[in-house]
Amino acid sequence: MNIITNPKKLRGFERYVKVDNVSRRSILKGLGLAGFVLAAPVMSRPGFAAYKTGAGEMPHGTVVDPRVFVAIAPDGMVTIVAHRAEMGTGVRTSLPLIVAEEMEADWSRVRIQQAPGDEVKFGNQDTDGSRSTRHYLMPMRQIGASARTMLEQAAAKRWGVPASEVKAVNHEVVHSASGRRIGFGDLAADAAKQSVPSVEGLRLKDPKDFRYLGKGQISMVDLRDITVGTARYGADVRLPGMKYAVIARPPVTGGKAVSFDGAEAMKVSGVEKVMEVKGWPWPSKFQPLGGVAVIARNTGAAIKGRDALKITWDDGANAKYDSVAYRAELEAAARKPGLVVRKEGDVDAALKGADKVIVGEYYLPHLAHVAMEPPVAVADVKGDKAEIWGPVQSAGGTREDVAKTLGIPQENVTVNVTLLGGGFGRKSKCDFALEAALLSKELGAPVKVQWTRDDDIRNGFLHTVSVERIEAGLDKNGKVTAWRHRSVAPSIASTFAAGAVHQAPFELGMGLVDMPFEIANVQCENPEAAAHTRIGWFRSVSNIPRAFAVQSMVAEIAHATKRDQKDMLLELIGSPRIVKLDSVKDLWNYGEPYDSYPIDTARLRKVVELVADKGGWGRSVPKGHGLGIAVHRSFVSYIATIVEVAIDDKGKLTVPRVDTAIDCGTYVNPERIQSQIEGAAIMGLSLAKHGAVTFKDGKVQQGNFDDCPLLRIDESPAVTNVYIVPAGPDTPPSGVGEPGVPPFAPALINAIFAATGKRIRALPIGKQLEA
Repeated sequence: MNIITNPKKLRGFERYVKVDNVSRRSILKGLGLAGFVLAAPVMSRPGFAAYKTGAGEMPHGTVVDPRVFVAIAPDGMVTIVAHRAEMGTGVRTSLPLIVAEEMEADWSRVRIQQAPGDEVKFGNQDTDGSRSTRHYLMPMRQIGASARTMLEQAAAKRWGVPASEVKAVNHEVVHSASGRRIGFGDLAADAAKQSVPSVEGLRLKDPKDFRYLGKGQISMVDLRDITVGTARYGADVRLPGMKYAVIARPPVTGGKAVSFDGAEAMKVSGVEKVMEVKGWPWPSKFQPLGGVAVIARNTGAAIKGRDALKITWDDGANAKYDSVAYRAELEAAARKPGLVVRKEGDVDAALKGADKVIVGEYYLPHLAHVAMEPPVAVADVKGDKAEIWGPVQSAGGTREDVAKTLGIPQENVTVNVTLLGGGFGRKSKCDFALEAALLSKELGAPVKVQWTRDDDIRNGFLHTVSVERIEAGLDKNGKVTAWRHRSVAPSIASTFAAGAVHQAPFELGMGLVDMPFEIANVQCENPEAAAHTRIGWFRSVSNIPRAFAVQSMVAEIAHATKRDQKDMLLELIGSPRIVKLDSVKDLWNYGEPYDSYPIDTARLRKVVELVADKGGWGRSVPKGHGLGIAVHRSFVSYIATIVEVAIDDKGKLTVPRVDTAIDCGTYVNPERIQSQIEGAAIMGLSLAKHGAVTFKDGKVQQGNFDDCPLLRIDESPAVTNVYIVPAGPDTPPSGVGEPGVPPFAPALINAIFAATGKRIRALPIGKQLEA
């Protein structure tokens, strides 16, 4: 814990926690959108106890040191460092809130300081995988408890009393026997001299005494700035003497510029230089694609200059990539045996002896992240030192990659993290920051590289295209006795290594090999699929196609056997149990130990039953309306969703209501859970209705919101209700940011079938509902 002698030095990205009453919720209600949360007012005590997770196994692990994360000024203002990036999940609020809770700080007297990239100092900084809270609940509690203990020890020493007689209470330390009390600010200097207590001896607060965690609606610390437009994003960074750059990148992945003519570009007012940008042979992790950069005095001039460039491209090996032809390839592969990645019983025999076999083949195209803020970064490289500003999800990873790319010591690289205008996994890849660093080094001046929306869609890291084929065998009583699932999709591993034609264990573990149904004969297969473009993480990753396929098949089985969707789903989930997956080699469980985070069908059943109860499953709906239900476990959380659709006689689709139940274990901030599930409903509907990136002659066919649309506000669900399952005993925290997306599309598609009798197996819906 540090003492701050000059609070003015904290100016930058920090924000005071106290905000005006300008909330996202009030704005949405004014637009006719609404929602509510059911949550336990007090969390279970065991859920906040120390627990085993995979946090320590992440690169650089965790750091538990109040001297790194906490500082107190003489006036009592407490500064808490946020070492993860804020992109709407509320992590810049939630993690410091945990510290403040444990150290008994008054939240209105806390400010947040964004950490630069430094994983040696702060531990792992990858803001992805829905793991910030689940990995850092306990470390942040320990940091807060350490700071509190140091304050109490300082007060006890000053008063000459045993430390056991004093207690920190709401920004003060109190000696109840004498009535003496002293504020944190007055104790800061003495507390900073105390030794950091050992983690083993820390006294953590009893959850019944919590003032903030799991209570009420704690708004994001940045909410007012975001709402009124004063928040600082990557595009807002300005440096003296800064140059502005846009880059013409190869239109086909793996291509390169053969020649270019920049004469016309140089005639554009404001353009100062045209230069080649170094590219790396594909695949090359997050290294730049290369191309031709236009440097100007402002971004507008740079874009006009780029439009005037004349470039001859060599499109390379992926020049014939075509979405229609490739879909046919994937479908053909899905109809043949593939690499067996899970096997229980004898599926071939069970299917052969089945009374009925139901086959479903489901297709999802490539998807683009299209975060509202396209990639952007500012770099200032001077000699063997570099400083970066930008909306990056991995500050530490960016620091490491910049150092390697420039060939300079990592300690000479500073990465400053701005707010992210959305991320969804795109901004965990730092190619845009590397481009800025390379150009700054070449020009000897600060450079901002701005991606346009077209760049974002055509040159990003796309969500993989996928074909999922499921064969279900039923006996004469309609019981499912066989289940074969073949998943064919290019792997994210192809971004890192050539020849990666099978999905990696972490992709297979997202709804394929971890399928939880109680079926005697199960076989999962993964046929080969080569990548022809850059594939990257996307919100929920492979859970999106898997949930779509599995939960659609459940509804198809229910229809074929004249059963209710929900009843069929619960029958397939089966008895409450811990799912055993002994036949799965290299089982991936979101980076967590299986004994701490098993697949628990009791919890899976619970969210189905809760959403069915609260969402009024089976209720009467008007003509043209339908209800659909789906459930999925991802990022070690359990989510069930009911979607109500309304379809008019011209095929226009609207969603009057969405109900979602989430079991995310022990939780910190219910307000952020509600917001994330609301956002997941909007994103899930947007992807299902419109999401598609297609290729012809190796080139992306979309370029902006006119041909790659996002959901408009008048299309958004009118009401999204959220029900949070109270944490059970010894239940550690799990993911929230991503798990809400996977069950949405199948619930939507199942609802469409209930309303129209039309079964949609390929997304996006597009014009499939038109009369």
